[in-house]
Amino acid sequence: MIAIVDTNGSFSKYWIQYCQKHGIEYKTVNPYSTDIIKQVQGCDSFMWHFHHNSYKDMQCARNIIFALETIGVHCFPDYRTCWHFDDKVAQKYLLETIGAPLVNSYVFYDKNEATTWAEQTSYPKVFKLKGGAGATNVKLAHDKNEAKALIRQCFGKGFRQYRWREQFAEACGKYKRGKATLREVLRPLKLALKRHPTEFDHYRQREMGYAYFQDFVPNNKFDTRVVVIGDKAFALKRFVRPNDFRASGSGDIIYDKNQIDERCVSIAFATKRKLKAQCIAFDFITNEQNDPMIVEMSYGFTADSYFDCPGYWSENMGWHESQGLDLCGWMVEETKPLAINH
Repeated sequence: MIAIVDTNGSFSKYWIQYCQKHGIEYKTVNPYSTDIIKQVQGCDSFMWHFHHNSYKDMQCARNIIFALETIGVHCFPDYRTCWHFDDKVAQKYLLETIGAPLVNSYVFYDKNEATTWAEQTSYPKVFKLKGGAGATNVKLAHDKNEAKALIRQCFGKGFRQYRWREQFAEACGKYKRGKATLREVLRPLKLALKRHPTEFDHYRQREMGYAYFQDFVPNNKFDTRVVVIGDKAFALKRFVRPNDFRASGSGDIIYDKNQIDERCVSIAFATKRKLKAQCIAFDFITNEQNDPMIVEMSYGFTADSYFDCPGYWSENMGWHESQGLDLCGWMVEETKPLAINH
C-alpha cells in the first residue's frame, strides 16, 4: 500500500495513474492533518511532491518524512533526497563535501566579513537567496557597490518572500516572447496592492542574516538540466533570457539529444550516487575551460516539461529511445518495497 499526497500541479496525478495501470494499491492522505502518522500506518510507502512555494509544505514535509522513515516507511522523496531542497546554501556544503564540480560559491553570516570580501573579490558576482526556482531571487552584482548594497540588505531589513517588481519584470519578458498572457503580466500588480501578496509571504519570515554569492561564469548562452531517477537520466537544454544571464524558467527549451553534453549526464549519475539520492535534477553550465559545473540541484521539477525528451541514458551511458518518458512511474518504482504487477 502506498500513501500518496494528491496535490494539483504535482507528480501525484501521474503516480496515481501509474498505480491504477499496474494494479498497485494506494490511498490518498492529508499531510496537514494532525493524524498524518496514523493515516500512513499500515502503508509500506509514502509519496509527497511537496512544493517550495507552499509555506505549509516547507514547515512540515521534511519532518514528516524523517519521522516516517524512523518506523520503516519508504518515502519519496526520502530524507537524503530532500533535506537540502530549496536551500542553495545547504547544497553548497553538501556538494563541496563530496567533491562535486560546483561553481565557486561563498556564504557569509557576518556583515563585516561579507563586506571585506566584497571589497577584494572580482566582479561580476551572482547573488542568490537560499530559496526560489525559475531564476527568482537571483541578481547580478556588477561591482563592489552593488554587492555591498545587497549585503547591507541581507543584514538589514532583509528580503521579502514575494517581490512584485521582479515578478512583473519576469512576466513582461515572457509576454514579449509569447510565453505569458496579459493576465499573468497583471497578476503581480494586483498582488502588490495587498499587504501580504501570498500566504508564503505572510507566514514565512524575510530572508536575512546571511549573504550568498557565486562566481559569474561568462559566455553561457544556455544551461543543461539533467534529471536522474534511479538508474535512468534524461536531459534538456534551456537558453538564457534575452539580455540576461539566467536560463532557469526561461521557457526556451530544446530536447535534441545530440545537443546535450554527455559529460553533464555522466557527472549527474556520479553525483547522485554519492548523494545516495532517489531523484535529483542538476543544472549545469560550462566554465571558461569548457568544463561542466553544477550551479544548483533539486529533487522537484515540473514533470510536464520532460515528456518530450526523446529518450534516456542508463547508468552505463547507453542511450534508449523512448517516446513519452514514464518518469513519474520510475519514482514509484524507486519507492520500495513494492509488488508491481507488470
